[in-house]
Amino acid sequence: MSETNDLIKLYSTKILALAAEIPHLGRLEAPQASVKKRSPLCGSTVTVDLDMKDGKVSRFGQEVKACALGQASAAVLGEAVIGRTAEELEGIAQDLEAMLKQDGPVPPAPFDGYETLLPAREFKNRHASILLSVQAAAEAARQAEAAA
Repeated sequence: MSETNDLIKLYSTKILALAAEIPHLGRLEAPQASVKKRSPLCGSTVTVDLDMKDGKVSRFGQEVKACALGQASAAVLGEAVIGRTAEELEGIAQDLEAMLKQDGPVPPAPFDGYETLLPAREFKNRHASILLSVQAAAEAARQAEAAA
């Protein structure tokens, strides 16, 4: 019974609502950079396409094939990614990983929506799926910068 309650808590209404409304869903035509990440543990995949202009994300698209937690994470990223630098995205990826794996604080605004995923700390097998979108975005931003 406890395991069932844990899963109900994990897949809260907020997480499911985020998962249902992922901003910037879909691939971009001719992006400056494209990165696909896969979690070997659960098979979740995220592909991020983006363009950078003046050192900031100007166009963004994502294809998300993940559990509700991975989808919710992609939604939080999608809401705030436009206008961010590669350095900011790398910092958010590190902050999110620390939040999940080291009981670190919730990433700062505008990425504080990751607070919804705090219950996932207890489920280590879900961490990789949650991190996919932001890690892919940070890598794609660096690739776009390098190509410019």
